[in-house]
Amino acid sequence: MSDFPMYGLSEEQQAVREAVRELADAKIAPHAAEVDEQARYPHEAAAALQASDFHAPHVPEEFGGAGADALSTVIVIEEVARACASSSLIPAVNKLGSLPLMIAGSEELKKHYLGALARGEGGFSYCLSEPDAGSDAVAMKTRAVRDGDHWVLNGTKRWITNAGESEFYTVMAVTDPDARSKGISAFVVEKSDEGVSFGAPEKKLGIKGSPTREVYLDNVRIPADRMIGAEGTGFATAMKTLDHTRVTIAAQAVGIAQGALDYALGYAKERQQFGKPIADFQGLQFMLADMGMKVEAARQMTYAAAGRSERGDADLTFFGAAAKAFASDTAMAVTTDAVQVLGGYGFTRDYPVERMMRDAKITQIYEGTNQVQRIVMARQLLAGVQSEL
Repeated sequence: MSDFPMYGLSEEQQAVREAVRELADAKIAPHAAEVDEQARYPHEAAAALQASDFHAPHVPEEFGGAGADALSTVIVIEEVARACASSSLIPAVNKLGSLPLMIAGSEELKKHYLGALARGEGGFSYCLSEPDAGSDAVAMKTRAVRDGDHWVLNGTKRWITNAGESEFYTVMAVTDPDARSKGISAFVVEKSDEGVSFGAPEKKLGIKGSPTREVYLDNVRIPADRMIGAEGTGFATAMKTLDHTRVTIAAQAVGIAQGALDYALGYAKERQQFGKPIADFQGLQFMLADMGMKVEAARQMTYAAAGRSERGDADLTFFGAAAKAFASDTAMAVTTDAVQVLGGYGFTRDYPVERMMRDAKITQIYEGTNQVQRIVMARQLLAGVQSEL
């Protein structure tokens, strides 16, 4: 049974929230609409996050990072997402891309690449999905063939967040075609490696400031010591990674939902109809109440999952999937309601809630669709792996 969670943030975690919110309000939010409109990378946010050591807060202190715990990292992502969902993918994807090294990498590999990430020498992306291997990741076709002291990689990875911007990539590739999931290995590939190239940015519904591109590997020759963990353990490492990083997507969803709720509340108090603020009408009050209730429920589930991520609890797989599914469904519902609160104005790009609604949609899809999350949860329940609390 998991230890009973301590409710309430520590002074340090509260200080992190206040610092990130101040940073986001001052240096990220003012550029969010333009970043979305121009579908450009949020360089202002990247610079501000790096200067404040919030670009990859999860990196341990021994490698030069801030050493933030899982909940503090969640708070960073949540607060950035409240201002700009695209920008929140900087700390979120840096954790996703580098966590396989933290889980299974050699000390030399961790020191080199986690140190570079902490110093701001390049972001870290995660390459699992392929054109014909999305939810069915084991169906991947990217190959890695041993050649002396090197591995040679060939294949295409699709839906890679921040591809082209990141300097480093954790790439899953088949090293033994007959072993299915146990024939997949993980590698670190660098943007500068010969044979690495990128497709055109996808034209997306939301998170337009975070480029999503294909990564092409054409006879990419890398040293053998860039394998993460032992040969054949890549898929297991990938799944362990997602157990932890689904919590960060839940945090992003909570942040998006909170941003939409905050804006809707302010608007409802200012907008006058029939001689009084629309916030005075009970029908709207009930809608706002439901929005607030859902956001807080999602936040509590996300924080509970973050605690399990930090401790490595046995029921993390259930809680990570549950938090991600619940928070992302909440973000979609709350942002849709926020548009409704603003009425016709909510449907225009002059106001941020339509952007938040578009951004929220992807949280129900990436790092495993919410249908996949429900499969994961059901398997955990049927196996009896869930907190007794």
